[in-house]
Amino acid sequence: MSFSIHGLAVSRGIAIGRAVLVASSRADVAHYFIDPTQAEQEVQRIRVARDAVVAEITRVQRELPKEAPPELAALLDVHLMLLEDEQLSSGVKHWITDRQYNAEWAITTQYEILARQFDEMQDPYLRERKADLEQVVERVLRFLKGAASPVQPPAAVTGRTQQGELLGDSLDVPLVLVAHDLSPADMLQFKQSLFVGFATDVGGRTSHTAIVARSMDIPAVVGARSASALIEQDDWVIIDGDAGVLIVNPSPIILAEYGFKQRQGELERERLSRLRHTPAVTLDGQKVELLANIELPEDTAAAVNAGAVGVGLFRSEFLFMGRGGQLPDEEEQYQAYVRAIEGMQGLPVTIRTVDIGADKPLDRGARQDDHLNPALGLRAIRWSLADPPMFLTQLRAILRAAARGQVNLLVPMLAHAREIRQTIAMIDHARAQLDNKGMAHGPVKLGAMIEVPAAALSLKPFLRHFDFLSVGTNDLIQYTLAIDRADEAVAHLYDPLHPAVLRLLADTIAESHARGKPVSVCGEMAGDVAMTRLLLGLGLRSFSMHPSQILAVKQQVLRADAGKLQAWAEQVIASDDPAQALLAAG
Repeated sequence: MSFSIHGLAVSRGIAIGRAVLVASSRADVAHYFIDPTQAEQEVQRIRVARDAVVAEITRVQRELPKEAPPELAALLDVHLMLLEDEQLSSGVKHWITDRQYNAEWAITTQYEILARQFDEMQDPYLRERKADLEQVVERVLRFLKGAASPVQPPAAVTGRTQQGELLGDSLDVPLVLVAHDLSPADMLQFKQSLFVGFATDVGGRTSHTAIVARSMDIPAVVGARSASALIEQDDWVIIDGDAGVLIVNPSPIILAEYGFKQRQGELERERLSRLRHTPAVTLDGQKVELLANIELPEDTAAAVNAGAVGVGLFRSEFLFMGRGGQLPDEEEQYQAYVRAIEGMQGLPVTIRTVDIGADKPLDRGARQDDHLNPALGLRAIRWSLADPPMFLTQLRAILRAAARGQVNLLVPMLAHAREIRQTIAMIDHARAQLDNKGMAHGPVKLGAMIEVPAAALSLKPFLRHFDFLSVGTNDLIQYTLAIDRADEAVAHLYDPLHPAVLRLLADTIAESHARGKPVSVCGEMAGDVAMTRLLLGLGLRSFSMHPSQILAVKQQVLRADAGKLQAWAEQVIASDDPAQALLAAG
């Protein structure tokens, strides 16, 4: 029987193959009480299993191939850190020694406790780190059971069914992996396996599983909830990574249709790859700057490979997070920024000062835990100005790195003129500190993020004090529409095409141009090909996005006549229903 399962589209493309199921190791954990005299033996079993998983991940790190996505090394570090986390190890020991749980029961119980803590976090990125904890627990449980990695496919999959003949396979049939979840270490084996795509029950758009899938260009659907329970071993499955849909046991007609889509997608990617070195210029000669958003210095490789002309947003907070409160010192930050500058091979790098706060805690005390609404609390520049030593440390590191290449410094979430004055004073103070120490530093262009409606509605002080502006559409939409992006109950109201959002965006672009100041968009809208023509029509000439989106956006730029789009764009944003106007024009 054919049926569909809906999840989240996180990595484009179509994959067709037979299902290989991987059940969660926690699903069949034995629960029994041990004799108190066996406690030390059970604790030792956990230690041995944990050490073995640490050794396995360390070995994977050592043997990472050059073509492995740069995100993997960082994600493997996160897993090592979780394995050595004191809350996990001490909690497991407690359940064994005080409650006489067996080792497997103890680690799954402690996982559930820590998982609830992750669920209560406001920030979606941190909330999805629960998946990483689950993955390391799964690996420990697999070791305790003597099981292998889930990405090791069966020795051979053979047989020629009607679907197999349509696919044109020989003896080896393509496989798709269906699992509760996958760890980055497991995913590394995809390139050496028969798997052509995967689906998981859990995960979100910013989960590590999704990030790695995008970087490796693997068709994937995550958050498919009960997929591993509904799909049976050896079922034929179509993974539509563009729509976020799994089609199980498709009819020959559907299978043929998706086989055609798959071939078309492959041809389209080949065509796009040829645009890498083509300048992004519209049909009427307008030059457009296509930049990359990165989280870590290693991400620059993907940016360069995609043809980015610079980094428009280096999210520096990823250097600060997941460290148990141990913040990177000036030298560590300096080295990270220099690696990013060198990775971009002379192209400009825009470093955003740390966007951290109550919804992205740094485990530095209770201060971050007592905010009723973290999205409106002490975050981003507010946090930095409230902690001058931390802020000055980061500013000195950025200024020092600017001596090694072209650096722009971007400040998030400014809303008040006094915040602007305080920020500029801190930058001047950081320069003076470096001068007093005799340390080299370089010039930086100073930019402000426009992501609070108050900033978009009072641009004069921003345009007077800053060299450039960057519109963070993700937060601008959130604050304009009073929608918490992390709240699933109101997620359907999050609308980038709301007339108010578009008017703020259009006015920001127009006013910046009138004052001769560069302006870019670095939110999700910049990488959405459905929005490219509209943004061009509004006068935007600088887009910053995930590297994987650059070539698709460039194609839209090359096909556009920016001059002719201007009047149309004004009609769209003046409409009561811009989404419908945009759809009608498409």
